[in-house]
Amino acid sequence: MPSVRIAMCQTVCLDGDRKGNLARAERAVAEAAAGKAEIVCLPEMAIYGWVNPDAHERAHPIPGDDSERLCELAKKHDVFLCAGLAEKDGEHLHDSALLIDSGGRILSKHRKINILTELMTPPYTPGRDVTIAETRFGRIGLLICADTHSAEILASMTELHPKLVIVPYGYAAREESWPEHGQVLEEVVANAAKTIGAPAIGTNLIGQITHGPWTGMTYAGHSVATDKAGKIVAVARDFDPDVRIVSLAVDK
Repeated sequence: MPSVRIAMCQTVCLDGDRKGNLARAERAVAEAAAGKAEIVCLPEMAIYGWVNPDAHERAHPIPGDDSERLCELAKKHDVFLCAGLAEKDGEHLHDSALLIDSGGRILSKHRKINILTELMTPPYTPGRDVTIAETRFGRIGLLICADTHSAEILASMTELHPKLVIVPYGYAAREESWPEHGQVLEEVVANAAKTIGAPAIGTNLIGQITHGPWTGMTYAGHSVATDKAGKIVAVARDFDPDVRIVSLAVDK
């Protein structure tokens, strides 16, 4: 079974710091490419921060300025790139993820379905469907964070028979709950892989939430890669930015 070199790039995200967050993402992608990663994975809402209401005014459509920066990044470093970002669609704001090929073309877009409406006013607008993209690595599916807590969403993805699932996370808890909370993230990613029957990559943020009811909740990394049986293959650092490259067997 062929293996694919995949990088989990857990980056520091400061709410609203678009230029800084993009700069940190670019450095991480460059490091991953230098390490010969073929697929590079950034976390959820890596440009403006998760549940940041400012994104209602600052986010762009897809395609648009934010997604174009990510497409340029993928093309510049000749990698497939998965990244979580805010997407404005008319009056609606979506928590979205893109899969971009090494030529800078958007292959698929997923809008998070399982949103937590109580954490931001107005809340994100949920997506409706799961999709997969046909790639030279096989069929790749995208989910986002809390989507992997839903048995119904996992079942929908399973029906599409992906060979790899990539999940940007903004997995947060009280600061004192880490690093033990990372074990919960391991269990969630492992369950998604076992349920779907495909290797799973879960890349988490580094930083803190600064808006709304979860102000002060901490993202402490601990990004997780598993094989299709849910066995943990790699875990990134706690409380620290990290670019962790792992070779995963992917059945094309």
